[in-house]
Amino acid sequence: MNLDLLTAVMVFVLSVLVGFEVISKVPATLHTPLMSGANSIHGIVVIGAMLIAAEAHNAIGYVLAFVAVAFGAMNVVGGYVVTDRMLHMFRARPKKPGAGEKSETAGKGVTS
Repeated sequence: MNLDLLTAVMVFVLSVLVGFEVISKVPATLHTPLMSGANSIHGIVVIGAMLIAAEAHNAIGYVLAFVAVAFGAMNVVGGYVVTDRMLHMFRARPKKPGAGEKSETAGKGVTS
């Protein structure tokens, strides 16, 4: 086995383990805002995958580049969708007329 490949696999496995430990320690209330912002960083993954696709010379390289672009793009879009849903939670809701308040149609002869 090539020493460079073994080093790359070792770095990948260690980064997965460290990433899992760091993410598992984030409280649930902070998970969505942090992850939606972090997912948008995957635009770098998309650019890297496009660079790999430009350097690919066989079918395996093209397939791996396509999968990396697809997953990176899904993660970017998903991060923005989660952020948008989270921001919708903080919008003011329209107020409904209470028992003591008159509605806009009251007194205008409109029946419901």
